[in-house]
Amino acid sequence: MIEIIQTGPFNTVQDLGRPGFRDIGVTAGGAMDPLAVRAANILVGNGIEAAVVEVQTFPFTLRFSEPTVFAVAGADNLPLLDGKQLLPWCAHLAKEGDILELQQPPKLARSYIAVAGGVDVPVLMGSRSTALRGNFGGHDGRPLTKGDKLETGELVDPAPLPVNGLAVVPPSSALSDLFPSIVDGVLQVRAIPAGEHHLFAADGEAFWGQVWRISSRSDRTGYRLAGDPITPTETIEMRSHGVVPGVVQVPPGGEPIIQTSDANTAGGYPKIAGVIEADLWRLGQARAGGKIRFVRSSHEEARRLEQALAHYINDIRQTVPMVKRALKAMA
Repeated sequence: MIEIIQTGPFNTVQDLGRPGFRDIGVTAGGAMDPLAVRAANILVGNGIEAAVVEVQTFPFTLRFSEPTVFAVAGADNLPLLDGKQLLPWCAHLAKEGDILELQQPPKLARSYIAVAGGVDVPVLMGSRSTALRGNFGGHDGRPLTKGDKLETGELVDPAPLPVNGLAVVPPSSALSDLFPSIVDGVLQVRAIPAGEHHLFAADGEAFWGQVWRISSRSDRTGYRLAGDPITPTETIEMRSHGVVPGVVQVPPGGEPIIQTSDANTAGGYPKIAGVIEADLWRLGQARAGGKIRFVRSSHEEARRLEQALAHYINDIRQTVPMVKRALKAMA
């Protein structure tokens, strides 16, 4: 069990989401940075779909009520265990009563805490994720608050790693040739022109050419962007249509909205572009006030990047058990 000692608003239990229910108005939800969730879960011996704690407001502190293997991945902050700095993207052992603390990351937005056995909350529609707009899932359908106690599940590996220090290279470093770093404070986000792109004519180029700022009104449903407004060449009446995370819509005010993890299931604003799925984990680490620029991509590039991410996760899946077996053999 883990007990929440200190938390800010909107920190929740999340997993990889509940796809398959959009036709009845239920968003898929899930972690904003699913790549970090997958890696952290593998490190602690869980299946990649296990529930974790998503932390997006800091500081955040919890207490372990029993010996536990845990890992923190995602944002660029160093976790503290009883005041001692630890490596992120690394498996660690916590003793009964140990306190884990996460401070505000320097640049990125969200940290993920995985514990051996996963966070054990009820499964609803195939997922343990918190759906804040529907007030269901996760821990009582709400953000975590001080004093909350979270159970942990059965261990997939009944003999977890007996020592600290099994780590993976973060994807920002391991895949730096495919996912460019932030330059001059601007995150490059790859996207493909969408269904109504042609309606924006010259303003379509303004969409691609300018640097947008993520508004403070952004949340897990969507990132609202601030910049020079873009408008279609003609006003057309559109029926509501299905939308998914990554879709970039342009409301009448001309400042785009990127649908994120808790994306609306339908909407009628024209779609100018769609962020490729392989870049959504990077978008999930962008903070309010941050800057992004859209870069034209293609279906071929999107597939190539998805394959690279799958290879990265498969490498971790194969390497971590192999190292653990070797360590046990030497024990």
